[in-house]
Amino acid sequence: MMTLRQFSHRPESIPATTSWYLADLGEARGKQELFTKQVPQRLKILREHALIESAVSSNRIEGVTVDQSRICTVVFGKSHLRDRDEEEVRGYRNALKIIHEQAAKLPVSEDTIRRLHTLTKGKMGDAGQYKQKASDIIEKYPDSTFRVRFKTVSPTQTPAYMAELIDLWNQCNRERWVHPLIAMAASNLDFLCIHPFRDGNGRVSRLLLLLQCYHLGYEVGRYISIERIIEQSKDRYYETLEQSSQGWHEGKHDPWPYINYVLFILKSASREFEERVGQLKSPKGAKTELIKSTIDSFSGEFSLSDLERACPGVSRDMIRRVLRELQVLKEVECLGRGPGALWRKRGNTSKRG
Repeated sequence: MMTLRQFSHRPESIPATTSWYLADLGEARGKQELFTKQVPQRLKILREHALIESAVSSNRIEGVTVDQSRICTVVFGKSHLRDRDEEEVRGYRNALKIIHEQAAKLPVSEDTIRRLHTLTKGKMGDAGQYKQKASDIIEKYPDSTFRVRFKTVSPTQTPAYMAELIDLWNQCNRERWVHPLIAMAASNLDFLCIHPFRDGNGRVSRLLLLLQCYHLGYEVGRYISIERIIEQSKDRYYETLEQSSQGWHEGKHDPWPYINYVLFILKSASREFEERVGQLKSPKGAKTELIKSTIDSFSGEFSLSDLERACPGVSRDMIRRVLRELQVLKEVECLGRGPGALWRKRGNTSKRG
C-alpha cells in the first residue's frame, strides 16, 4: 500500500527525530537565498563540481564507473564516448542539466519520469518504458546463493501504481496531509517499491528527489551533490530502504527509517553548503576546497593530471601545494616520484580507476 495513501489519513504523530530534521531544514532554507547572494560568481565552482560528483556518484552506486582521467571529458566535453558506462554518466549529466535549468517548468509526472529514464539509459531498447518482466530486488552472496530482498510491483500493475503515485503526490501537496518534505521522502520510497523500470530505478529516484526539492524551494542540490552524500552513506541507504519496504504491499510497513534518511541527506547537504560558502569568501579558499573535495570523490589512485582535469581554472602549483599540505597531515600519500606519480587517500588501497 502506498505510503502516501496511508498519509491521506494524516498520521497521529510524527517521530521526534523527523521533527528535528524538519526544523533544521526550515532554517537552512531561510539561509539559502542569503548564501546565494553573498558570492554569486564563485558559486559557479560549486555548481560545476556538484554536476561532476552527481553524475559520477549516482552511477557508481549502481556499479557504473568511468576512468578518473575521463571524468571531465565525459561530463563537460562533446567527444566520442568509449563505452556504455560513459554513455550512462553523460546521460545522467544531461538529465541533471535539464532539472537545474528547467525545474520550474518540469512537472512531477509520468512523462517527466519516463523522460528522465530515457536520458539516463540512452539508446537502451526499453529506455523510458515500464518493465515487461518481474524485477524483484535480489541480494547475491559470494557462495552464489541469493535471497529476494523485496518483491516489487508486477509489470501488469506498474502503470496503475505509477498513475496513483503521481495523483497522490499532487493531492497530498494540495491538501497538506503531511509536511511537503515528508511527502517527498514518502513518494521516493513508494517509487522505489514500485520499481517501474527494468533497470535504472535508483538513478531516476535520485533525479526525481532533486526535482521535487526544487519544487519545494530547496535548491541545495544545485551546489552540493546529493548523490555523492548518498553514495558515502550507501549502507545506511540500503538498510533504511529495506526496513521501510517490509510489509509495503500490505500497508503494514514503517516508512520513517527511510523518510528520516532522506531528511538526513538534505540536512547534510545544507550543512556542507553553509560550510562551503564560508570557505568561498576568498578565491583561494574556493580553489583549495575544490581540490580537497575532488580528492575525496576519487575512489582509487589519482595523478596530478587527474586533479587538473577535474579542477578547471586551478593552477598546477596550487594543486601541488594542497597535496603537500594534505601529505603533511597524513591524509594522502604519494606512491612515486615526478609529475606522473600516483597519489591516494590514506587508508585507501583501491587501484587506479
